Amino acid sequence: MIFTTQKINQGYWKVLIDNPPVNIFDAEFSNQLRVLLDQMEADENLKVVVFESANPDFFVAHVELIDIAAFPKGPGKTGLSIAWPDLAKRLEQAPFVSIASIRGRARGIGSEFIQAFDIRFASKEKAIFAQPEIGIGAFPGGGGLERLPLLIGRAKALEVIMSGDDYNAETAASYGWVNRAIPDNELDAFVDNFAKRVSSFDKQAITSIKTTINQRVTLPQNDHLQETQQRFFASLEWPESRQRIKALLDKGLQQYSDVELNLAKYL
Repeated sequence: MIFTTQKINQGYWKVLIDNPPVNIFDAEFSNQLRVLLDQMEADENLKVVVFESANPDFFVAHVELIDIAAFPKGPGKTGLSIAWPDLAKRLEQAPFVSIASIRGRARGIGSEFIQAFDIRFASKEKAIFAQPEIGIGAFPGGGGLERLPLLIGRAKALEVIMSGDDYNAETAASYGWVNRAIPDNELDAFVDNFAKRVSSFDKQAITSIKTTINQRVTLPQNDHLQETQQRFFASLEWPESRQRIKALLDKGLQQYSDVELNLAKYL
């Protein structure tokens, strides 16, 4: 199982992500996340869920680039593509608070994954963030073009996306990409205490507050998310993109390698 669930109390779940070797977001990741969301949405007592990684070097590395055709097709519950945009929208709209506790690398769709969470806390020493798609000659397709500018502003989003570079947790926090950068030896206790505090409050209040905030702020439009994903898949077929992806795969992309650990210097 990629996702292992631990119920801390009636209203608080922890979810451990483990998809060796580097937590790639592949078709099975998408399928299992959909099942997990079904379970979480069906639990009337769930108030807060924390996602963390079993791999201290990788939260979610990036999307699977070898077998894109394996991703599920068709619309999901929100009407968006079931492969990812639907799952992200469901996280945004879920009747509970979602928290990402981030150690390791969150690049590409890994970055876009955490952008769909309500709250993001990062290890000051071990979290790394990037939107590296430009470095493979491709087009960010998982919501980064929509959600990241809403989080950090247009100019900083353009900096991040056009550079394709790695950003440490302190910079990410100063930009608004994550809520806080927390010393690694304090991260688990901080997140656990925060989640337990949230879980002590009434479900009706939690759901009402989140729903109302979602109504008051700007969230990505469904048609924009759908169009962006289509452009991403199309960009993977561009000749330059295919050449760059092959070169990176030959050097160890999608394996536990220096390419994955230090992707920015290989782009």
